[in-house]
Amino acid sequence: MSNQGTPPTPPSSIQTLANRGIQPRFGELVQSCRKLVMNRLAEHLTGVFAQVDDTLFECAEKAENNQVQTLFFDNMREIRKQRPQIERSYHKQIAQNLADFLDGKLKPLPSASKLDVEHMALVQNEEYEESLQVTNMVSRVKARCAQPLFALEQRLALLNNGQKLGEDSNPFGPQMIAQAFRDALAPCPFPLRIKVILYTLFDTHVMQSLDSLYSALNQRLIEAGVLPNLKYSAQRNSQPARQKTTPTAAAEQPAESNASSSRNTSAGSGAGQQPRSGNTDLSGPPPSDPLELLGNLATLLSEHRQRDIDAPLLGGTRSIASFTPREATSTYSASALLDALNRMQQHSASDLSQRLHHPQPVEGLKADLQQQLEAHSTLPGQQKVSDQEADVIDLVGMLFDFILDDDNLPDTCKTILSHLHTPYLKVALQDKALFTQHHHPARRLLNSMAQAGVLYGGEGDERGLLAKMQWVVERVIHDFSGDLQLFDGLLEEFNEFVGTLRHKIELRERRAVEAAKGRDKLLGARQHAVEVIANSLNNRQPPSIIRNFLELTWADVLVFVLLRNGERSPEWLRACEAAEQLAWSGTLLDEAGGERLQKLRVPLLEDLRKGLELLGGYHEAGIRRLLQDLVACQHAVQAKQPQVAAKLQPSLPDSPLAAMLGEDAALATLAPRESTLSTRAQALAKELGHIEFGTWFEFVTGQQVRLLKLSWFSPTTRNYMFVDQSGQRVAIKPLTQLATEMEQGLARIVTPERGAPLVDRALTAIYRVLQRFTGRTAEPQE
Repeated sequence: MSNQGTPPTPPSSIQTLANRGIQPRFGELVQSCRKLVMNRLAEHLTGVFAQVDDTLFECAEKAENNQVQTLFFDNMREIRKQRPQIERSYHKQIAQNLADFLDGKLKPLPSASKLDVEHMALVQNEEYEESLQVTNMVSRVKARCAQPLFALEQRLALLNNGQKLGEDSNPFGPQMIAQAFRDALAPCPFPLRIKVILYTLFDTHVMQSLDSLYSALNQRLIEAGVLPNLKYSAQRNSQPARQKTTPTAAAEQPAESNASSSRNTSAGSGAGQQPRSGNTDLSGPPPSDPLELLGNLATLLSEHRQRDIDAPLLGGTRSIASFTPREATSTYSASALLDALNRMQQHSASDLSQRLHHPQPVEGLKADLQQQLEAHSTLPGQQKVSDQEADVIDLVGMLFDFILDDDNLPDTCKTILSHLHTPYLKVALQDKALFTQHHHPARRLLNSMAQAGVLYGGEGDERGLLAKMQWVVERVIHDFSGDLQLFDGLLEEFNEFVGTLRHKIELRERRAVEAAKGRDKLLGARQHAVEVIANSLNNRQPPSIIRNFLELTWADVLVFVLLRNGERSPEWLRACEAAEQLAWSGTLLDEAGGERLQKLRVPLLEDLRKGLELLGGYHEAGIRRLLQDLVACQHAVQAKQPQVAAKLQPSLPDSPLAAMLGEDAALATLAPRESTLSTRAQALAKELGHIEFGTWFEFVTGQQVRLLKLSWFSPTTRNYMFVDQSGQRVAIKPLTQLATEMEQGLARIVTPERGAPLVDRALTAIYRVLQRFTGRTAEPQE
């Protein structure tokens, strides 16, 4: 790794060590440690800046409004500009800390955590927030690396002529390393929001890599014979050992223990354990507590069966209780039910690749289950499914009916997922945690596949998502025999596939946005040019040769001049003046005007010639003929011979800009003007000005309905760019057009529930439907 930016070794370092009585071999050792640290930190700091663009782009996508998004994009460029200076400053400070240590000049830095209340009042809010960022990073490293830091400080003390280092006087310690980064950022004009992102990346790439750095430093010192037998005995705080768990670890531990508990005690959490009693008030919204929700669902299902055992449930499927003999008195055992499902699963595994092309209806599965139970019953016609197991069968049935009816999912995804019904029924009968634990592996797998289908399962399958989903379903049907670890492995592999897919789509979308920005800059310049030409022609009726030249050719010249020189440049002002003069010259003038035209004609023609040369596409002879025709037109107009002027029809080359912009070129002219919008459309346009990127819209064109994502908005042209689920640009819509389409019902914002996990949405919908069926809420109005 290059040690770029590292200042040369201070010439006094080796001599200083000798003067202090340090053994000569330590001089080479210290420089070896210095090189190790500088190289490692340079490598990890490179990782920080390598991820800045991706991180800021993701933040820009999720920005709450256009102003915030612009903030992220502007600072993306500013960070690239400031990066060399930040790296130089950072490496210089690290090297200086070591030099000061060797010279005995290094002093501990003030810690933000030690600021008293009175001092805090004097510190600006942003400075204090930065201090907290540094303090938190340092504290995490100290807690995590207590042992190697203690050992490193003891060994460095030996090099320090036996003088013990203060807690923050270690030149390689987390406080010095983090503060050096803060000092390097200090001169940069980044707002706090951007600095917090940089601190987060620094924590990830640099501070979290210090474990291995301290280990390597200690090992190098041990190999050099510096306290090789040192034992760790540091007591950095008086807190009990049980309080040393970091907040992150503490937050993660319960989830892991719960997950393992749910996997290893399926019998206890499944058929044997009943959910606690639900809330007696079943007319309110679905409970947020999962166990309470499951208890209430069981109560509602029981009431529904008692009201009418043959009445349909959500999706139109009847309860499993309606398939069993009414005179049955005994219930099937859990093993008999599981055996029946195993036979159904084995049957579905045969010729599965063909079956996956057709949806699997829940009604038919319940009928098959009853036939399997009856065919292998020891008491034919006298047995039924218990109420508790009927609840589970009906809940799973409604879950998969919900999948088949979910408008968010493409039909192809619904079809594939519907074939998971039987194995998921087996999971639910063995482990009711499927309904109560969000981290249950089977629930997470189903949610992940459904979410991927919503986001990326659009028209066609060029991205291979459907094939991957089909592969997962086949694995479950062929391999699931009760071990939930199968779902863990499949979830990991599927998420890895989706992560790769997401990266490709985000990259495609990012390219589409960058391309749109370039086109938008061009489009904005063209709109400005068109306005200049329109103003020059306002209240004037020059012959068609002059009008066409201005609208078709000189407008392109204006665009190139504007993009090359800027709006305040003399070149732009002169090009605009040439448009005005040419339009004026095509109108009948009085005597004074005629004299002025004679004086302006030569410089005007020279300006026109330079513009045409800049535009390209004209040979010298073509330019000469065109200018001669324009002059002939001027003379014909002033001679009051309009018929002569009308005959001048030179062939103008096609506009290269129009070809580059394609259909975008007509956007400004086709979109309605804001002044013509209705009050409702104006209000919608105002709301659209604050909409977040990443919002999904539904567009209706004839009988076709398309889901598109808002990917970018131009503050210049006020055009909105939409991409499809593959990240491909599909549409550019001016603000006024989008507001008009929303007013007409041809476009609408898709509700945020698309992002909610499938099982959560399904259970909520089931709860509300059962409330209606049991008379607790009114029937929804059509």
